[in-house]
Amino acid sequence: MTGGRRDQAPPALPPLALTMGEPAGIGGELSLRAWLARRQSGPVFFVLDDSRRLSALARRFHLDVPVQAIDSPSAAAKVFANALPVLQLDLDHAVELSKPSPGTANTVIDSIRRAVALTQNGEASAVVTNPIQKSVLYGAGFGFPGHTEFLLDLAGGPQSGHSAVMMLASPDLRVVPVSVHLPLRQAIAELSAEAIVAASMVCHAALRRDFGIANPRLAVAGLNPHAGEDGSLGDEELRIVAPAIANLRARGIDASGPWVPDTMFHAGARPRYDAAICLYHDQALIPLKTLDFHGGVNVTLGLPFVRTSPDHGTALDIATQGKAEPASLLAAIDLAGKLAANRAAAPKAKPGA
Repeated sequence: MTGGRRDQAPPALPPLALTMGEPAGIGGELSLRAWLARRQSGPVFFVLDDSRRLSALARRFHLDVPVQAIDSPSAAAKVFANALPVLQLDLDHAVELSKPSPGTANTVIDSIRRAVALTQNGEASAVVTNPIQKSVLYGAGFGFPGHTEFLLDLAGGPQSGHSAVMMLASPDLRVVPVSVHLPLRQAIAELSAEAIVAASMVCHAALRRDFGIANPRLAVAGLNPHAGEDGSLGDEELRIVAPAIANLRARGIDASGPWVPDTMFHAGARPRYDAAICLYHDQALIPLKTLDFHGGVNVTLGLPFVRTSPDHGTALDIATQGKAEPASLLAAIDLAGKLAANRAAAPKAKPGA
């Protein structure tokens, strides 16, 4: 993908805040492996976790990772080259790998809450979240479908003027689904021009401010085979998608489409846009994960802080085996550092602009 990017050196920034994720999953192991891979270069980060737990994991999996508790994020840079900095959260409940327990849920939630607070007050430059086991959190009264909705609430909710739009990003492709975790029938029934415009505008603003692309190009997918064949294979492109694109163009946004969904993701098509606006979950995630299963990053657009996450779950089935693949978390850490630097260098924008 191409686009005008800033050439200036990124400013010195506070460290990244990495949450613990589900303690019975692979998040702790990933944090240890990420430090091993980035201790000599890359963004400095600290983990909001229990240092005793991480030390025990390092011993269990024979990882040469010294763990050092820190009193504040500002201490992370001083110790990062020699030890994994941990802002201590006490887990009072015993953790058994591969077996989540409701007793850890409040600490997991507190890890996210504190990471956001530290980022909003400037002590951290971005939030990177390890995967959570949502079903466990629900049992503790967690009232949100997932990370994204909780993060928006911590940012002040929709009434604050902020939004939360999911992007999946890799070096070869960026995709934004207009709807996320809805049954396909419901996603189609609820599709509207307004929803396409709203997601596209948030994406456009983020591509400029966070990704440093001066003039973003958006490719809006069609819904039906062959993008509807002028209405013969469905009229959603005529009734919904085309009016949304016209609306975006009237706002000065370089939006094109409706693109034929089965041809817009091949190697020759991808250089023609900076992000694909997809109309439902799998239309976005299938091509991204096919192209880069281990390196995809979940980015939440529209928040007043940068948030990234690996594009996978807690992997409870392999949590005891010591073979977790850190590539997606490493990509999330690296991208968070870049986005935070770009955002710091960008002109300040009004929420939702």
